[in-house]
Amino acid sequence: MFMLRRLLQIGGLVVPFMLAGCASSPPRTPVPNLPPTASSSGAIRIGPSEPGPSDEPSSTILPDGRLRPGVDAFARDLAARRSLPLDQVLASLSGARYSATVARLSMPSMPGHKVWRSWLTYRSRFVEPTRIRWGAQFWRDNAAALNQAQLRYGVPAKIIAGIIGVETLYGRNMGDFRVIDALSTLAFDYPVPGKPDREAMFRSQLGDFITLALQGRLDIDTRGSYAGAIGMPQFMPRSIMQYAVDGSGNTGGHIDLADDPAAAIMSVGNYLAQHGWVRGVPVFAPVRLPADPSALVTGGLAPTMTWDQLQADGARLAPGAHAGAWSRQPLGIVDLDEEARGTAQYRTGTPNFFAITHYNHSYFYATAVSDLADAVAQQVGPVLAGTGL
Repeated sequence: MFMLRRLLQIGGLVVPFMLAGCASSPPRTPVPNLPPTASSSGAIRIGPSEPGPSDEPSSTILPDGRLRPGVDAFARDLAARRSLPLDQVLASLSGARYSATVARLSMPSMPGHKVWRSWLTYRSRFVEPTRIRWGAQFWRDNAAALNQAQLRYGVPAKIIAGIIGVETLYGRNMGDFRVIDALSTLAFDYPVPGKPDREAMFRSQLGDFITLALQGRLDIDTRGSYAGAIGMPQFMPRSIMQYAVDGSGNTGGHIDLADDPAAAIMSVGNYLAQHGWVRGVPVFAPVRLPADPSALVTGGLAPTMTWDQLQADGARLAPGAHAGAWSRQPLGIVDLDEEARGTAQYRTGTPNFFAITHYNHSYFYATAVSDLADAVAQQVGPVLAGTGL
């Protein structure tokens, strides 16, 4: 969720990074002197805590047993800035292992080889029968929590289900890397040279993860994606700090994004609400665009045009549509490329489309979430789908 749209055209992480929100997208040695886990403290604990493999070398310790100078400096700075016990920060980092798999997965695929962007190919990976069927079952199993999130945050149940479906197949694919291993590998041994911004970002996420662990809000052996994303919604540690809530929408108490669907559902709703979701507005406006709307595409992550401007440029209401609440919101034209053909589909995004792009900075991603959401809502039928805000 942390890459620019033109660079990230795969599904979640968040970064949704969350980036997501994005998201994404999109794996996880016992450490002494750490606070108790939620089983004894009642704090947040996300994901399993089985120790990872010990055959990988340390990512933080020199052969003579001392911390690498850069790691030591990071630990001391983190402890000072966040008032954390230095010995526990050092102990947390000393248990981190280098992951060659994380490094390999973080490398660009086939450097120098042109990858043609294809919306239809991308869409087919996410809006497909199995994912739709699992999404409908997820909705049936968690209807109360989805309805609660919809009422509290104004985010439709289908959109929350769509994000969790795209991110992790409704919890079936949350990653199995120790997060501290993944983040320390990318923070101190980023596999692509000359990327100080990426190293800095992963060091920041590593600092957040260690802070959460030392506060008893995460287990130090929490597992997640190869980029350090956690749980059903694939939240990065910073997003857990800022947006994770429990099944009642509260920030205190036990929050488990891996095994508690209600917490995952409410957290996604909270994330989108805090990133500009507008209650009662669709993701896409019911607009018929002019024959070639390419000049109207800005490619940004915020809508900048008004409905009056679009009408002046030749846009019209789709047959049977009316200018509802969306027409009073800023709008943006979404291009969904088929690069090999030199063609594109175009849609008109509302602020809610761009709220989803905060989860993952990709037009493809946000559109796939919306399309999967619609398909799942159609599968569950009008009784469960309700108003479909």
